[in-house]
Amino acid sequence: MSLAIVFSRAEVGIEAPEVTVEVHLGNGLPSLSIVGLPEAAVRESKDRVRAAIINSRFEFPARRITINLAPADLPKEGGRFDLPIALGILVASGQVPAERIADHEFVGELALSGTLRPVRGALPVALEARRAGRALVLPRENAEEAALVQDTGVHPAGHLLEVCAHLGESPIAPQRSALPESAGHAAPDLADVRGQSHAKRALEVAAAGGHNLLMVGPPGTGKTMLASRLPGLLPPMTEEEAVETAAVTSIAEGFSPEAFRTRPYRAPHHGASAAALVGGGSQPRPGEISLAHNGLLFLDELPEFDRKVLEVLREPLESGHVTIARAARRSRFPARFQLVAAMNPCPCGYLGHPNGRCHCSPDQVTRYRGRISGPLLDRIDLHVEVPPLPHAALTAPDSKGESSAAVRRRVEAARALQLARSGKPNARLGERECETVCVLAPEETKLLARAVERLSLSARAYHRVLKVARTIADLAGNEGVERSHLTEALAYRVLDRGVRE
Repeated sequence: MSLAIVFSRAEVGIEAPEVTVEVHLGNGLPSLSIVGLPEAAVRESKDRVRAAIINSRFEFPARRITINLAPADLPKEGGRFDLPIALGILVASGQVPAERIADHEFVGELALSGTLRPVRGALPVALEARRAGRALVLPRENAEEAALVQDTGVHPAGHLLEVCAHLGESPIAPQRSALPESAGHAAPDLADVRGQSHAKRALEVAAAGGHNLLMVGPPGTGKTMLASRLPGLLPPMTEEEAVETAAVTSIAEGFSPEAFRTRPYRAPHHGASAAALVGGGSQPRPGEISLAHNGLLFLDELPEFDRKVLEVLREPLESGHVTIARAARRSRFPARFQLVAAMNPCPCGYLGHPNGRCHCSPDQVTRYRGRISGPLLDRIDLHVEVPPLPHAALTAPDSKGESSAAVRRRVEAARALQLARSGKPNARLGERECETVCVLAPEETKLLARAVERLSLSARAYHRVLKVARTIADLAGNEGVERSHLTEALAYRVLDRGVRE
């Protein structure tokens, strides 16, 4: 047999498109050429493959070898095609049986000794292999990650010889996932935050409905402490959410078993660029918003971020994904994150503080707050003031309040109502869904109309008030949205006007 066909997977963003590795042995002077838009690391694989085959005690064919990586218009990068190329050469030369090779997919980089080295993005590869109905053979270091995908035959190998034996008479036992069923909530406890009952309530509402949150207050009032405790209030991740999040992490930072089923919490510095937030590069990689998928993105000192950087968040906040276009490719990354932000009320941070330390002029305050655009503020559901607390409130015995576990029980109950009603958290409701789910009585409708006119709220902000009111009603276990729920939701939007003034 002079032709062999081996299936593998490329890496394009979070996707793993199929690549067919075709190996042909022809007559002529001994040579090896790779076609099919290979990049430098793929072109260099011919030297790694030759050494790995020889050091594994196989014969490297002294013939004209042509390797085609199809489809030809898909860029191929990395050392992930070393293993399928080596197997294709061995099958085409008759040194390895070809009967079972069509039932498998192969990825892995080869050392010169024939040892298999791990590759990036094993989880997306396993997902696509399951859809294609094939087993997956990959390096042993990637096996635990790939085994997260249920009903996929994942066969870990440490050497080229093991893979060849698997295709013969010594099959490799499939990998079983040893990860726990669920990860514990390792976030700090909400009870550690003294006072700030209003901000804690807003945190509970944000967690229950998946709403974006902005906290405004002087330095040292607990904004960062509150934000770091929000992950501990969120419901546990579903199997689908956990796999999606792990897939993004797999292609960006490498898979971490300890972080599986733990909601991500990303807190980039305010000096981060737009590419760092949304992703980019000549070979697109996910940014902070994608690494926060199904979790939280915390932006401290929000006005200190470059305005152009903040504006790139507007579309992902609405759509839940980001598409990065380059001349040769387009990569789409998921970005369904919950935004939590914190800011000072003025440049020095002490506007309205009892100590009277603020000497910022009105123009300075206006320019400072103007760094955050109105369209971005419209996409933040809750604007909460976090005022300074007197010393007595910090030392009072009852200033701690409820624990994260107690609040999380109410959040989970409210989230269960939302999923049963519309299949999604309230923050993700569309306009038509919002009008169906958040029905108001005539008196509440008039109240909301007056508030919209007085606060100059946009249509987007109007619907977000309705969604927040619906979440507050869910926390109370009410079927309808009552006046108290609506007034509380409006209280979280009053700061919208104050921030822009």
